[in-house]
Amino acid sequence: MSDLIIEERAWDDPAGAALRAAQEAELDARYGGESHEPGDHPSAADVDVFLVATRAGAPVGCGALRRLDPSSAEIKRMYVVPAARGTGVAAAVLRALERRAVQLGWGTLRLETGTLQPDARRFYEREGYHRIPRFGVYVGSELSVCYERALGPGGGVGVV
Repeated sequence: MSDLIIEERAWDDPAGAALRAAQEAELDARYGGESHEPGDHPSAADVDVFLVATRAGAPVGCGALRRLDPSSAEIKRMYVVPAARGTGVAAAVLRALERRAVQLGWGTLRLETGTLQPDARRFYEREGYHRIPRFGVYVGSELSVCYERALGPGGGVGVV
């Protein structure tokens, strides 16, 4: 993992845009169409943090944070290319997002994943997230499964 670089980039960064497009295509194929995400899609106007992970210069993963309120944010666009799955990239991006959230004063992170993504659900549960009732735009979405994790004191994440 010493060759993995995770850095904050602009939302419209070409490597990040390519990763998000790959994620979208994968989810469209898994869910059979484009109607699998309730609410407004993340954009440069509402994403506060966007991280891109590279290995040997090639983009291998990404993740974003969108502020929900003064004390919490939502994880958006977590994605790792298939060839890099199982190598620790996802956990590294998630930890980097958590550290950034703490730096920004957000004590809670929430996220939504889908019913047809058991791999994602196992990952978040393994990483310390617990299932919560659907929140915000996900209330009423039968395809949504939501999670949350407290950060900082008692939550296991500090600023590094």
